[in-house]
Amino acid sequence: MTWAPGPRPDWVAAVNSGAIWPMADAAAAPFTVEQVTAGAAATRGERPADVRDRLGDETLEPLRILTDALEAEARLTVLGRWITHRFLGRLVEQRLALDDYVRRDPGVVDEQIVEPWFVTGAPRTGTTVLHGVLAEDPRHRVPRGWELLFPAPPPADVEDLSARITRADSELRTPQVVASGLTAIHEYSAQMPKECLSAMSLCMRSEEFVARYHVPSYVTWLQSCDMTPAYAMHRLVLQVLQRRCPARRWVLKSPVHLHSLDALVDTYPDVRISFTHRDPLAVLASVTSLVATMRSAHSDHVDPEEIGRYHAELYSRSLDALVDRDRTGSPGSGRTTHSRHDQFVGDAMAVVHHIYGRFGWDLPEPTAARMAGYLAAQPQAAPGEHRYDSDVVDLDVAQRRRLDRYRDRFLA
Repeated sequence: MTWAPGPRPDWVAAVNSGAIWPMADAAAAPFTVEQVTAGAAATRGERPADVRDRLGDETLEPLRILTDALEAEARLTVLGRWITHRFLGRLVEQRLALDDYVRRDPGVVDEQIVEPWFVTGAPRTGTTVLHGVLAEDPRHRVPRGWELLFPAPPPADVEDLSARITRADSELRTPQVVASGLTAIHEYSAQMPKECLSAMSLCMRSEEFVARYHVPSYVTWLQSCDMTPAYAMHRLVLQVLQRRCPARRWVLKSPVHLHSLDALVDTYPDVRISFTHRDPLAVLASVTSLVATMRSAHSDHVDPEEIGRYHAELYSRSLDALVDRDRTGSPGSGRTTHSRHDQFVGDAMAVVHHIYGRFGWDLPEPTAARMAGYLAAQPQAAPGEHRYDSDVVDLDVAQRRRLDRYRDRFLA
């Protein structure tokens, strides 16, 4: 596949040359469990050993595998290392903050997450815009970027809230400033709706790390691990965010749920799921471009063919499993909807009305008008829109067979 990173600002080259001392000095620190936990301990005024005890083996194991992979495999730039140290530090600090909050207010774990609604499908199938449309329904609650990055404790006042938004905005926008073209592919900010996989990253079991870094040893571990702790953390974050707030239905979204549908349904037995579908070849080309661009914010060594092979195997397997689930009526399959990307592009509100009708929910006219207004405000073919090479890596026979089976089921 043809892909090349876009131009970078001059300051990025200066940082990566080591010319900016404070960042270069911080970036030089090794990626180890001890380093990450010592940094979090210093920030919180705790002993590093106590921090590691609190995290426990369930989190320390994937953190150790991830940090080893970052050091040995990811080939990060100076700026990439600096960004990643801050990223991992924030995850550990927030994990500890969640534990502290639960100790102070144990009733939070009794919060009921009723009929959460998940939007999922392969990347680049329209999950983001559908999620944005559903956020226009005032009966729904959609997590914002700052909420998923800094869920605990609840903001103490307006000044605290403003500080969190500023810090979250800095973290989310930094890769977009470094990697030319990333904003055109997928924009992130503190106050925009955010993919809920960020909640799962708090226990170090998340595709978020794979999207940012070349970490094959971590990938091997992630694909065989139990994702139940990741969804338990996901639920806890929602419980903390909704504590003492008016009850509204959560609407979440991320492609990663395709890979762990059993764990999702086990965690949320009354879940509703809306799947989005698109031709897999277009999906693989687009997601490869997205991930390659994201990784280029952290490393000068990005292999789009390796990224394409990884996603071809990942999604051919998960989409094939979705066919089996749909045909056999597995748990949760009776509370699902399916829509195609071309249908949504052709008449988005018809798709939304169909989804609401499938679930037996009303869609008041004022809400439908708000949704239509949101859609009308979305840029169409804007300058700098995402463009990518449609030639993806060759698929093997088994992958083609699985994707053909998926097409016959959901795209015919």
